[in-house]
Amino acid sequence: MNQVSHHILAPFSSLRVISLGSLTFSSSLSTTNSNSPPSFLRFSFRSFSIRAMASHIVGYPRMGPKRELKFALESFWDGKSSAEDLQKVSADLRSSIWKQMSDAGIKLIPSNTFSYYDQVLDTTAMIGAVPPRYGWNGGEIGFDVYFSMARGNASVPAMEMTKWFDTNYHYIVPELGPEVNFSYASHKAVNEYKEAKALGVETVPVLVGPVSYLLLSKPAKGVEKSFSLLSLLDKILPVYQEVVTELKAAGATWIQFDEPKLVMDLAAHELQAFTHAYSVLEASLSGLDVLIATYFADVPVEAYKTLTSLKSVTAFGFDLVRGTKTLDLVKGGFPSGKYLFAGVVDGRNIWANDLASSLSTLNALEGIVGKDKLVVSTSCSLLHTAVDLVNETKLDQEIKSWLAFAAQKVVEVNALAKALSGQKDEAFFSANAAALASRKSSPRVTNEAVQKAAAALKDSDHRRVTNVSARLDAQQKKLNLPILPTTTIGSFPQTMDLRRVRREYKAKKISEENYVEAMKEEINKVVKIQEELDIDVLVHGEPERNDMVEYFGEQLSGFAFTANGWVQSYGSRCVKPPIIYGDVSRPKAMTVFWSSIAQSMTKRPMKGMLTGPVTILNWSFVRNDQPRFETCYQIALAIKDEVEDLEKAGIAVIQIDEAALREGLPLRKSEHTFYLDWAVHSFRITNCGVKDTTQIHTHMCYSNFNDIIHSIIDMDADVITIENSRSDEKLLSVFREGVKYGAGIGPGVYDIHSPRIPSEEEIADRIEKMLAVLESNILWVNPDCGLKTRKYTEVKPALSHMVAAAKRLRTKLGSAQ
Repeated sequence: MNQVSHHILAPFSSLRVISLGSLTFSSSLSTTNSNSPPSFLRFSFRSFSIRAMASHIVGYPRMGPKRELKFALESFWDGKSSAEDLQKVSADLRSSIWKQMSDAGIKLIPSNTFSYYDQVLDTTAMIGAVPPRYGWNGGEIGFDVYFSMARGNASVPAMEMTKWFDTNYHYIVPELGPEVNFSYASHKAVNEYKEAKALGVETVPVLVGPVSYLLLSKPAKGVEKSFSLLSLLDKILPVYQEVVTELKAAGATWIQFDEPKLVMDLAAHELQAFTHAYSVLEASLSGLDVLIATYFADVPVEAYKTLTSLKSVTAFGFDLVRGTKTLDLVKGGFPSGKYLFAGVVDGRNIWANDLASSLSTLNALEGIVGKDKLVVSTSCSLLHTAVDLVNETKLDQEIKSWLAFAAQKVVEVNALAKALSGQKDEAFFSANAAALASRKSSPRVTNEAVQKAAAALKDSDHRRVTNVSARLDAQQKKLNLPILPTTTIGSFPQTMDLRRVRREYKAKKISEENYVEAMKEEINKVVKIQEELDIDVLVHGEPERNDMVEYFGEQLSGFAFTANGWVQSYGSRCVKPPIIYGDVSRPKAMTVFWSSIAQSMTKRPMKGMLTGPVTILNWSFVRNDQPRFETCYQIALAIKDEVEDLEKAGIAVIQIDEAALREGLPLRKSEHTFYLDWAVHSFRITNCGVKDTTQIHTHMCYSNFNDIIHSIIDMDADVITIENSRSDEKLLSVFREGVKYGAGIGPGVYDIHSPRIPSEEEIADRIEKMLAVLESNILWVNPDCGLKTRKYTEVKPALSHMVAAAKRLRTKLGSAQ
């Protein structure tokens, strides 16, 4: 972070240069000068006449169609570009998004959904809730403090990162306690509203709602775990009041509060907090139309009653794709005179909307809430989908006709709104119906043999015959590992040269022979590095792999792939989810060749590296024409074939990553058991046929695992490696509370999502904490996650410290015995 420290610029101040296409114009977008822009920069002010208003977007992807923000961020972090350069790229992205929605006819366009890292972190900055370790002394929060919170720096670690509800997006978890002094410390929301207005676009500023923000937080280190985060509500509301007052003064007429926690199973006092918060805010909100957006699931009955009785709120947004039961609540009673934002266009998947079906739903709702009170919307932010199909020039045309990315979903929303107001585009609706019919009847979607094999799995159990304790004994005799064995999670740094070779091979610019030779060289380098570091169980580094899901999808039937279907995972990290459009099978072995080569280069155990079925499912865009568990069972059978082929090839340690198992847990408790049953069963299917001497590992990261620890035990893996360091060893608390775990376990000893290099002493201290609650004979020592995104200058010293710490503790344990 030393390159960043001199940039005290407020990261959220508007920029004075706007680029449209290849032309650059100067403009007056600073917060101190609100003069109107030149006429050529105006898009067009949209009338906010309620009679004309019928379309809304909850939020939009911010990385850009070609990941422009990613590259700008990484250039800035590397010290290769300035804060002004980063701000310029960001302003260009925002202006193009607003213009796109305006041109598409959207009436309620969101602002403040752009973020340099994460919208929850933006809220932390807004209310000045900066943990003391970052040395912030008040004033407008700049890039130095902001990115230190997100990524850590040379002297202090980053804040915890965890999954945003049941998505693959990660948010930065606020750390709060009774001593936090909140203050209005980031004017980003107001600045972006003014920025859009100066461009001629009236927007709806979006804020993470105060109650959801607190419920998404955690007690800071040193604060009692029983501390009530909601006790801080009256302390943060004055900051929200300031923000709302400024937005009103700037001319805002609508404001959106995202309160997704309302879809969870909340206690009575938590629901009461919503009533209290919006009662306190009522005077500030007077004169504004106020939307509370919920998403990702049905709103429970009591939460619905609480929400729809809020006096200061004029509009309620519901996810009617994943929350179909909410429709019944609306039909059972909706407050007179309030607006219903109907989220009928799916913000979580990439399938074209069934326009006829959505229009039918909207017509029914119109009869309940009234024509002028119904707004067509997305089910949630489009952040979770890919940006624009226009950039997919090589995608199979039939499959492409079945899809809609964010840009196309904006058009779908407007088409439905127009149809609702009597201006139905018959040609657009007809083309949509034809695409849906094509998908339904396409022979490429169905494989009867696969369907029969998957259906046969439902009533069986699929467990390894011998218990884990006996298996670990058999494996130890074969592997002869020291106490506290060291390993890594799978990937090693993916250098520019490595990516270039893969690109050239894919483009057929180099031969297969040259490609294989280059990969062998890289694997050999990684093996030698691990042997020099004296790591016990090795990995081959995965140089041949683009992404842990995409790589497997490319070798399985039933998957399609995009060139630019990137989706933000966290910060600048993007993933390109495969599209599962049909039945899944494995035509041939996928990893045996590379794992066998790697094992031939060393006498130490070499892990075969696979991605598990639940993670492949959860990190793909999944077909929506059959239950998710059916697709998962199909993937499990494909991975089972691969596991058994690896074993036959002499690979004695096989890691089947289930990083996304917890992420897929439904948001409502009543649905947990069904999901966990089929998800855990899917994992067991993959390895139920291997010998006792074959050691099965799995890996999980960046989720709250404590509530599913018994399901993790039920997976019956021999060894689990699991994220632990960024969450203050929260995982260890379950073992302190008496949960017995007999399999091998490696709670991560350092955070790989930060460039910070931990010391040997720091890692040794972490291992000591683990030994206080776990038996030494089951404890493994490993990083939190794969090393793909790190540099070798960070990886080598960090792993060296890790191995040294493990050896130090081995000596100490040996002396004690």
